[in-house]
Amino acid sequence: MYPLNKCGEIRTVSSAEVCSSPLGIGFEKLDRGVFDPEPAYDKIAALGVKWVRVQSGWARTEQQAGVYDFRWLDDIVDNLIRRGLEPWVCLCYGNGLYDEDAAQVFGAVGCPPIKTDEQKNAWHRYVAETVRHYQGRVTWFEVWNEPDGRWCWKHGPNGAEYGEFVKATAAAVREGNPDAKVIGGSFCLSDLGWLYDMFETGCARDMDALCYHAYLIDERFSLGQRFRTIRELARHYNPSMPLIQGEVGTQSRPDGAGALKQGSWTPEKQAKYAARHIVAHIASGAKIVSYFTSVDMIEALNGRTGDKASYMDFGYFGVLGADFDENGFATGHYTPKSSYRTLQVLAALFRERTERIEIPLFFAPSLTYSPQMFRDEGNGSDLMTFGFRLAGGCRAWIYWNPTNILTSFCEETISVIVHADRTKLKLADLKDGSVYELPDSMIEAQGKSALFLKHLPLRDYPLMLIFDDFESYLQHERKG
Repeated sequence: MYPLNKCGEIRTVSSAEVCSSPLGIGFEKLDRGVFDPEPAYDKIAALGVKWVRVQSGWARTEQQAGVYDFRWLDDIVDNLIRRGLEPWVCLCYGNGLYDEDAAQVFGAVGCPPIKTDEQKNAWHRYVAETVRHYQGRVTWFEVWNEPDGRWCWKHGPNGAEYGEFVKATAAAVREGNPDAKVIGGSFCLSDLGWLYDMFETGCARDMDALCYHAYLIDERFSLGQRFRTIRELARHYNPSMPLIQGEVGTQSRPDGAGALKQGSWTPEKQAKYAARHIVAHIASGAKIVSYFTSVDMIEALNGRTGDKASYMDFGYFGVLGADFDENGFATGHYTPKSSYRTLQVLAALFRERTERIEIPLFFAPSLTYSPQMFRDEGNGSDLMTFGFRLAGGCRAWIYWNPTNILTSFCEETISVIVHADRTKLKLADLKDGSVYELPDSMIEAQGKSALFLKHLPLRDYPLMLIFDDFESYLQHERKG
């Protein structure tokens, strides 16, 4: 990154080394068995994330009325815990034993058990038994997935209906384990009416967290009015309720099915998207920020039982690429994409006691003509910028140009005036983890204690200016 001098890379950590972190990743759809989890366990633990979202799979667990076979889910949960990961479980979907419609849908996706007393009672028993079974292993339980979308609430989304479902499910959760936590919402659209209808049922009193999904190109919108509205609604109905970002991510190629499909996606753009959106959601204060997802796999939201062609809809959201067998299920050794390294970098930084802070800093556009751009630099008004204090006390300023990564590219410069110790200043690339020292030619004294940093790189993904000792995060560049 001209004219900086690379001095090393951000050191990766395993999940077992991390005590606490907001960062997580999806391990969804194993209720439908759409990928082999075995080759993924070690690779997911090597990311350094802490949380893993798993779906409970009622239809897979209760195939004979009243008989619950948790062995498949035990294997997943125990493999994750053994590697220092913390599973949280999405309670879903329907069950064809109690619902003829659910029996026709692959995985009984989107068929909530709310039509008859038999369905409601069977769901209550299943949830209570699931939570009881995982006491001591799983604390957080999520009520359904994307109930505001027709693909997951197939008879038509209804906020009030879902709110009542949350209340009933929460009662079953607490019957199974009074200390368990309930996550509600899990919505993906921007339907304010649906949200109000949900909250007006009083369900927020039974929720320990509100979950939202964010499949949007522009992180400024997802964290602007939309996020503020969600946050204020949550505070109004339950002031102590934190937010969980349950799914965020995009694809690594343009021909995938699912959210953000047909965009001109590449592995590089996927990595940029991950860095931008994950940092932004962490900065918003979300309790968990979960990247969707671990492995490329079929979407499998609208499949029909016995009709393989109906669910051969491949999504390429994974940080791990996969091969697919004749049934469309992901197999092979799973190959890390560029986004895998990006997630490793972010997990290494945002762990333990990280906090948002303000970094005293001025942009200096009137002082600088950029030799790299052949023009004056901007005033920073259109940039995304966040200050953090990392674990150990290191202050950092993260910034990027939030240009549309599908249609444009940014390789510019900015200049700033800061108060800093010039011997400790470094710059990190949060996409690939490279760390650079600033050459003397880029640093100019301003008065007794301020420094003018000339022509810092500006990209369309996050870079991080480091102000304090960074040794504990740094793996030095090998010489020779």
